[in-house]
Amino acid sequence: MLTDHARPSLSIIIPAHNEAGMIGPCLDALFASDWSDGGVEVIVVANGCSDATVPEAEAYAGAAQARGWQLQVLDLVEGSKPGALNAGERTATGDIRAYLDADVQIDPRLLSAISGALAGDTPAYASGRVQIPSPHNAFSRAYARFYRKVPFFHHGVPGCGFFAMNRAGRARWGDWPAIISDDTFARLNFAPAERIAVKAGYCWPIVEGFGALVKVRRRQDRGVREFAERYPALLVNDDTRPGACAWLPRAALRAPVGFLAYVAVAIAVRTGKSSGEWTRGR
Repeated sequence: MLTDHARPSLSIIIPAHNEAGMIGPCLDALFASDWSDGGVEVIVVANGCSDATVPEAEAYAGAAQARGWQLQVLDLVEGSKPGALNAGERTATGDIRAYLDADVQIDPRLLSAISGALAGDTPAYASGRVQIPSPHNAFSRAYARFYRKVPFFHHGVPGCGFFAMNRAGRARWGDWPAIISDDTFARLNFAPAERIAVKAGYCWPIVEGFGALVKVRRRQDRGVREFAERYPALLVNDDTRPGACAWLPRAALRAPVGFLAYVAVAIAVRTGKSSGEWTRGR
């Protein structure tokens, strides 16, 4: 139950751009959390939405009240994830700040594990195990079988789709910068020894279909280049991972069709042109 409405111990910020149909399952999982560590405030920041994201999120006011949690739904005109993050920050009051993508579903144990990991005054960052569910589309399903084996998901603390930090950690920068890869920016503001992996996980979906995968991969690649150009000093905090020679042949043998799908997307990314349009992060 909520012990201090005025000062929640955990603030969860959820940027949401046209997430109708996805924000509901995200909030269902969130409000089903095993949690007894004090107050929680959930801040859904709808930004530039032209669908039913806002009313779908507002419909969870009763679920929040039943848990003794606070729920706020902000409706911003401009579609901007950094803008949404900054708006959420201006509203948040919790000592622990968690950042959750609106299409991600967390394990019931995740919030309590994160709270325990981030207790104390030493700057720290935490996330859970990334679980990639099986897509509906056949091509994406094959792609996922190989993609799950990429070392990024098994070394260090990836933090894609969900991450959190304590107040001392969040004090390392001011406003969120206007960049594509906000999760990379957050993660690499912490040295590997300051990043904590908890056992509880969360479902991080990938998009459906070849064309969507190509668009997303192009966006991810742009984000990597942008980050390296703007914040080269933070790259020292990246994790050491095995080279392609160490993991790629074994992974390709275990998921040969998935490997071919992965290669097809990579070739399309490198030979085609980016439209520059907004696309979902995955």
